[in-house]
Amino acid sequence: MTERKLLIFDWDGTLSDSVARIAKCMQMAAQEYSLPVPEYADVAEIVGLGLHEATMRLFPSSSHYESSLLQASYSKHYRAEDHQPCDFFPGVMQTLEELRAEGYPMAVATGKSRAGLDRVLKALDMEGFFHSSRCADETLSKPNPLMLEELMAEFGVSASQAIMVGDTEFDMQMAENAAMPRIAVSYGAHHIDRLRAFKPLACLDLFADIKTAL
Repeated sequence: MTERKLLIFDWDGTLSDSVARIAKCMQMAAQEYSLPVPEYADVAEIVGLGLHEATMRLFPSSSHYESSLLQASYSKHYRAEDHQPCDFFPGVMQTLEELRAEGYPMAVATGKSRAGLDRVLKALDMEGFFHSSRCADETLSKPNPLMLEELMAEFGVSASQAIMVGDTEFDMQMAENAAMPRIAVSYGAHHIDRLRAFKPLACLDLFADIKTAL
């Protein structure tokens, strides 16, 4: 039997249909401090980055102190909204369960905080479902490849023995920086044409199609 590759998934916009919630909470944070409120499309541009990097891109003229206040406000609003986890995209849960049953080791590499990822996994009763994970506040933000390098080291695999699955240029660039094959999904934060520039193995319109791509 062929050895199963390590599958590494982005969370927001790839597994979870959460981009609208991220945009709403970032807009509320901006309103709280009387800053220009970003459009949905502007927030979609930064989905996948760590919170610090995201706020600095959205509000480049903000001081470090102002950025810290924005980050705390965003986190407050997101926690309040997150009492009910965002839905997965169609077919995600069933496909993840099938992949796990088929013996694929699976991990998450996300711009979420550790607290945020742990909170949603607990709410979904998925603690322990993934074999490992890395979050932006415990390593370096995408597109730096460090979180992928740490996961490869943990699982004892090379880049060619793993695949990154994501919906943004940050995911694709991170995988490219790690010399790791990648799969793009078309329904997330960034338009699929932008992801094609990174030569993914496949571009999926439905998450379930990953089984065919593999």
